[in-house]
Amino acid sequence: MVITETKERLKERENHLKHKKSELDAILAETKKEEEALKGKSEEYQNQIEERLVAAYNRIRKNVKNGLAVVPIERGAAGGSFFTIPPQVQVEIAARKKVITDEHSGRILVDAQLAEEQKAKMTKLFSKLS
Repeated sequence: MVITETKERLKERENHLKHKKSELDAILAETKKEEEALKGKSEEYQNQIEERLVAAYNRIRKNVKNGLAVVPIERGAAGGSFFTIPPQVQVEIAARKKVITDEHSGRILVDAQLAEEQKAKMTKLFSKLS
């Protein structure tokens, strides 16, 4: 009795897993073109940037949980962090004169306006690829 119920549940879960895997494969196939384009752009830009900055960027990406090395300031705090950023530092970030990192997470900080501009560029790039 218990064994048959467990086997039925296992069969249902295996079918559910197959369905979810097929959905994931479909999503990966759709985004593969975008991912390849972004990797190409990334390599192109890495050749134009100082090696030490690229190494620092890659180190930050490896060390943070969600892989985001560059984050915008949202509601006075770095994206993904709850530590507020002093107003003077926010002004320096908005000036875009130098690279400023979050002292708590080590992530590179950008102002929200720059983040929106880049998001719009990415959307435009993806629409061209489709």
